Amino acid sequence: MCGIVGILGSHEVAPTLVEALKRLEYRGYDSAGIATINDGKLDRRRAIGKLVNLNDRLVHEPLAGKSGIGHTRWATHGAPNENNAHPHMSGNVAVVHNGIIENFRELRAELKTLGINFNTDTDTETVALLTQHFVENGATPVEAVNKTLDKLEGAFALAFIFHGEQDLMIAARKGSPLAIGHGDGEMYVGSDAIALSPLTNQITYLEEGDRAVLTRNSLEIRDQNGELANRAIKTIQVDSARVDKAGYKHYMAKEIAEQPTVLANAINHYLSANGDIALPDPGLDFTKVDRLTMVACGTAYYACLTAKYWFEQIARIPVEVDVASEFRYREPPIPARTVALFVSQSGETADTLAALRYCEGKADKIVSVVNVPESSIARESDLALPIFAGIEVGVASTKAFTCQLTVLLMLALKAASERGEITNSQLEDHLSAVRNLPALINAALEQNASIQSAARKISEARDVLFLGRGLMFPIGHEAALKLKEISYIHAEAYASGELKHGPIALIDKHVPVIVLAPSDTLFDKTVSNMHEVMARKGKVVLISDHQGLEEASDGVWATIEMPTVPDIVTPIVYAIPAQLLAYHTAVAKGTDVDQPRNLAKSVTVE
Repeated sequence: MCGIVGILGSHEVAPTLVEALKRLEYRGYDSAGIATINDGKLDRRRAIGKLVNLNDRLVHEPLAGKSGIGHTRWATHGAPNENNAHPHMSGNVAVVHNGIIENFRELRAELKTLGINFNTDTDTETVALLTQHFVENGATPVEAVNKTLDKLEGAFALAFIFHGEQDLMIAARKGSPLAIGHGDGEMYVGSDAIALSPLTNQITYLEEGDRAVLTRNSLEIRDQNGELANRAIKTIQVDSARVDKAGYKHYMAKEIAEQPTVLANAINHYLSANGDIALPDPGLDFTKVDRLTMVACGTAYYACLTAKYWFEQIARIPVEVDVASEFRYREPPIPARTVALFVSQSGETADTLAALRYCEGKADKIVSVVNVPESSIARESDLALPIFAGIEVGVASTKAFTCQLTVLLMLALKAASERGEITNSQLEDHLSAVRNLPALINAALEQNASIQSAARKISEARDVLFLGRGLMFPIGHEAALKLKEISYIHAEAYASGELKHGPIALIDKHVPVIVLAPSDTLFDKTVSNMHEVMARKGKVVLISDHQGLEEASDGVWATIEMPTVPDIVTPIVYAIPAQLLAYHTAVAKGTDVDQPRNLAKSVTVE
């Protein structure tokens, strides 16, 4: 969600702040702004829409200064307009914020009794007004921030600068990620390391409840109890080139094309030369596991739904899959010998992190599947499994999804082997299919032209249905989500067998129905449901392999041919046409592929 950048620099910071904010555009935003201190004076510039609008304003109204903060806002409280854009200022204080102040209404009422009025609709303005109130009553900046933080309830990452204080920045985190960057006579603050990567590779991650006081040559961090905290400085490796489009029109197109490479990286990491599936220390003993509880949001949730089939069918472990935003509010019982498994691309998803914390002390083990090894979810897990997808900029997840699936599949195979549910020969067959995934993905990508042709037809629809059985059922949900996210076409997915239980009423000549049907044991049943659609003038796009298309393509609206693949890896391969179909449909409609409206890449507020 919102992106935060702060710099105590030795050169003019306005251009660097804007450049750093560009590296946070993937998080999603609807306005942007910066504030700087020049000769002790605090000033700001803000603009609605994309960063180019802020750039334009800075050309006509430049901001000088070697200290500053910047922000890209994803609106929560208050409309996305310039008045509600960050940074927020009150007197001597400027602040940027990612998160939600849950008790801001109570704090507003308190401030009103003091005769303090509001100029915006945001919860963040409360933070600025409170801090300024304490400064006016004699508190130092550090004291004022601490007094303010003590009053806040909710989730926040915050960065403050002050009029007259050119060598001071204060940062704090509770529930939202924040990193400190170390330079040569400079210090930086960022929502994540990507924003700071051109400036430094020396990063300190603030932990939950931390408060940090920065000068150009010092950093003091205190924990949630007010005690001095010695947080490690880590050397990060962020390849700047991997954040470029590399000649592709969109980040999403680039990231779809990267999947053979990143899947190979993940497979090579977990599969040893002798065929063993190796987990990081401390590992996991599946002979002591009676149940899995899997929790995630969005695309990661559909990765969990897919993995449920693998764990139950191959490893014979009962699996419960939950949407993170509902999980902890149900207060579900966690039986003994349960492993709680959390999947998140960013590792900072607020609802997923809250669900993880609910399971602490209840589940025997907490395992996470993440793309960011230094993330909060990874750090708070007993075992963190990186997916090696690399930086994913496009809001609609692609390569992270297939990497999540691949890691979860290897985990299910390891569980099945340890529990004696499959033979060594069966394991080797499955691992052979996994090793062959990069080649299979390449073969699927070669169908780009036929997928683009089908997408041009689908782009004219207002409603689209996806049908699938077995492992294709959750992939249908992911396909529908992708189409909704970036083309804004209403899409739903159904298990094919559920068609007659209501959704068939939606079928007519205006509703394309996309059928995911590899020629597996469920193929005939899926095709039977497909014919029910065609009998009612439904326009069918059939996605299958050569054999499936030979048997069932008569009379369909369009076909997309997939390579013939082993059943166990079909969800990973069939994710490719789902992604490309959404991508080409969005391009045909002219929507913003990489930054679709109303969406954020990393949802760090509840």
